[in-house]
Amino acid sequence: MRQTLPAPGLPPSAERDLHSPGAQAMLALGQCLAESDASLLPAGLALSWFWVLVVQGKEKEKDPKYWRDQAQQTLKNALDLQKLNTNVAKNVILFLGDGMGVSTVTAARILKGQLHHHPGEETRLEMDKFPFVALSKALSPLRAPFPSPGPSALPYPCGPCSPSPRVSLSPALAPVLESWAPPLLLPVFASGQERQQKAGTETYNTNAQVPDSAGTATAYLCGVKANEGTVGVSAATERSRCNTTQGNEVTSILRWAKDAGKSVGIVTTTRVNHATPSASYAHSADRDWYSDNEMPPEALSQGCKDIAYQLMHNVRDIEVIMGGGRKYMYPKNRTDVEYEMDEKSRGTRLDGLNLIDVWKSFKPRHQHAHFVWNRTELLALDPYTVDYLLGLFEPGDMQYELNRNNVTDPSLSEMVEVALTILKKNPKGFFLLVEGGRIDHGHHEGKAKQALHEAVEMDRAIGQAGAMTSLEDTLTVVTADHSHVFTFGGYTPRGNSIFGLAPMVSDTDKKPFTAILYGNGPGYKVVGGERENVSMVDYAHNNYQAQSAVPLRHETHGGEDVAVFAKGPMAHLLHGVHEQNYIPHVMAYAACIGANLDHCAQGSTAGSPAPGPLLLLLALLPLSSLF
Repeated sequence: MRQTLPAPGLPPSAERDLHSPGAQAMLALGQCLAESDASLLPAGLALSWFWVLVVQGKEKEKDPKYWRDQAQQTLKNALDLQKLNTNVAKNVILFLGDGMGVSTVTAARILKGQLHHHPGEETRLEMDKFPFVALSKALSPLRAPFPSPGPSALPYPCGPCSPSPRVSLSPALAPVLESWAPPLLLPVFASGQERQQKAGTETYNTNAQVPDSAGTATAYLCGVKANEGTVGVSAATERSRCNTTQGNEVTSILRWAKDAGKSVGIVTTTRVNHATPSASYAHSADRDWYSDNEMPPEALSQGCKDIAYQLMHNVRDIEVIMGGGRKYMYPKNRTDVEYEMDEKSRGTRLDGLNLIDVWKSFKPRHQHAHFVWNRTELLALDPYTVDYLLGLFEPGDMQYELNRNNVTDPSLSEMVEVALTILKKNPKGFFLLVEGGRIDHGHHEGKAKQALHEAVEMDRAIGQAGAMTSLEDTLTVVTADHSHVFTFGGYTPRGNSIFGLAPMVSDTDKKPFTAILYGNGPGYKVVGGERENVSMVDYAHNNYQAQSAVPLRHETHGGEDVAVFAKGPMAHLLHGVHEQNYIPHVMAYAACIGANLDHCAQGSTAGSPAPGPLLLLLALLPLSSLF
């Protein structure tokens, strides 16, 4: 039976190229392959369209007019941005790619294109389409035994911040101390899964140059920089010291949104009590206090609560919670519903609580609250009738997208679709935190293929959210908490597989190398006293660990700035280079939530422009001048 090769969606110019002799020859060859062996259909398809999408495209790029027309269209689009969107943001969505540095964004862009049989470099991620881009400095506050400047005066709600003999320096003092500050920094890092060494953090935490995900989460969610390894507390709280927590709690934009009557949600591919999501609801001196089982006796005796407990008690009416982390909700040694024979998946709680039952008990009887543990149950729900949803799909973190079980585990984009459908029912709007958390884990393991596929899946979720919301009333921000020591290079040609080899061998050891490399990590391998020859291994395998310069069990974070992409109301306030804690202040300002409401006109409705010139004037000023 003759199989006709399907045509991909092509622009008109590419459609015209189908009639060129070269394209017709390639199409005929591809058709011949498909007819000779049905298993060769994918190869035939790829070959058939190679001419149209690659060869002919390169011919166009030789014409200067191609580039001039492209630039002029981009210029026109940029000029259109002078019409600022100063509406009030009814809805706010924050997408956080954990560990998604600029090199990861670029590599994910190429991968996305290559997954669609394009060369890749010309592809646009959904975040690439956002009109405003900034850079975020994510380092941590400097921790040193200096006198406290006294209680913080924050523009948004926080717990009372008491003086401490060990507190972060005022930002004004930082330049003065640059010459001697480095010896005070902690030369350590955190893995994205279980902390292997004590972590220090710059994208930056107050006490570190290269940050971890906990201190950074406190910055971009609570608006306050904090020490590495701590969540939802100021820099007056020292890691693992429970008795430094009380009085230093800071609240997040999730709480500000909830206090304003909006619906709120958390969606993550990690456990729901991991560093990023926990900063939105918890106040903990240690990010690793997932349940009381992971807490030291001293912390328990001093009254500190584990993060899972705080998830259920601190903000009891979070409408949507989805991710992993089942085992932290159940009593010690309770068998997991999915992995009955796996001891590591069993419940961990020492207090005997079943937090799923606690969650259900806090919900009003006349409203519909649903707990689900697999994809089938999730997609069987009618989200229009759901008031509260708790979905815990793995005992720990969710599976990598490449390894995901399509029956038991939903994708990130599927979770986002369900979450938005539920949250959109609130006429006052919503705040949604979405974390592509396992980008970070893939990098820590040196598994670039896993990390980049996680980034591409988050990009799908961004597109899904864009299709379900409006630029007129929804501010969407995409950013990262920190980067990684991940790079790709080697003068690779256009269309080279992002996971492929560089086009030359080393001029030192005469061995080939992949375009993707790490500065440190588990990919460091020596065979016979020399660097491993990568041509002898399957470097395209999903779990291949890319070579690294320095051997470490876990690759580390990178300290460079990360990108911030924004669209929707007040998105233009994210421009230039900012401290990471600036981000939630912008989101709150745009949504008229939190304490800084002077610019919000009385009686203005969410999604509508606030009358009067004050809003526009304030929008054009740096926010730092307002506080």
